[in-house]
Amino acid sequence: MPWKEMTPMSQRKDFVSLALTDGANMARLCRRFEISRKIGYKWLSRYRQGGEAGLKDRSRRPHHSPGETPEEMVAAVLSMRAAHPAWGGRKIRARLRAENLAGVPAASTITEILRRHGLLDPEESAKHKAWQRFEAAAPNDLWQMAFKGDFEAAAGRCHPLTILDDHSRYVLGLEACGDERRETVQQRLTGIFRRYGLPRRMLMDNGPPWGTEGQAEYSGLTVWLLRLGVGVSHSRVSHPQTLGKDERFHRTLKAEVLQYCRGLDLERCQARLDTWRQVYNLERPHEALGLAAPVSRYRESTRNFPETLPPLEYGPADIVRQVYATGRISFHNRSFRVGKAFRGESVALRPTITDGLWEVFFAEHRIARINLREPAEAE
Repeated sequence: MPWKEMTPMSQRKDFVSLALTDGANMARLCRRFEISRKIGYKWLSRYRQGGEAGLKDRSRRPHHSPGETPEEMVAAVLSMRAAHPAWGGRKIRARLRAENLAGVPAASTITEILRRHGLLDPEESAKHKAWQRFEAAAPNDLWQMAFKGDFEAAAGRCHPLTILDDHSRYVLGLEACGDERRETVQQRLTGIFRRYGLPRRMLMDNGPPWGTEGQAEYSGLTVWLLRLGVGVSHSRVSHPQTLGKDERFHRTLKAEVLQYCRGLDLERCQARLDTWRQVYNLERPHEALGLAAPVSRYRESTRNFPETLPPLEYGPADIVRQVYATGRISFHNRSFRVGKAFRGESVALRPTITDGLWEVFFAEHRIARINLREPAEAE
């Protein structure tokens, strides 16, 4: 199947960036990008010979001789700033150096150039403070997922869905959705899982479609993730900062691209998001990564998306129960709540070392505990 027509250059850059990572599996990558290995190796060879110019014709800035910030370098700084209005001196310097330009000045000099040309807002600069957050140990250990509000589109509203790898800050998904329903999210996640593989765990907030009315409970979407073997975590109720990286990413997303998507139809909005996602992943220097781009730390997952799920199987010592339509199970002549999201599914009960305390598992995930020594709860 050929490259998608909408953004062929983005597809090629994304493919090449992942193919060049240590331990990349070329056959698996080609399957996920829906191209033959012959095509994959062709684009990889062209990139190695000519860089991005080998993927698409593009103008290259000339090298400059050393000097007192020559006019050509000032023009390069202003051009980079025009292309990325939210970038400051350090990011612009890192990107210019990545393009192998000679005589790139210090970040402070670039900041002064921006200030001299009236391109810095002191009040806005004061808002940009570093966020200190926990970081997953390896790529695909944890993905963060959230909606970035919504805004008026050409018809209806656009709900940007963001999916970010916690370790590398690599953006797996940036989707212009027409709603926030489970079916929409599941469809978009399926495409992302096919492309990049499965994470070990996903972190999200407590609202629909991954929570239930603001509670950190399971929903149809999160049960689907558990069935795929993806662990599910929720941010603390009323504490959005738990999703710190995604929240910080949303600030960048709003400043650099969303403000230019208002009023567009979803297709044109998606095209802008696709183009910006490539810049963010492959070019944009990231402060938390030592001004490297996220692709420098991302590796595709080795866990393939299963197109067909095998039947659930539990161990011979497990006590298996079917979840009723009410979201409850029957055990020891009593009824215990598991959650309506699991209705129709089978779960396994396993005793703990504490007398009367049992753990409830769905697939390999513990989803609840029941205590036979506590009074029965009202149904």
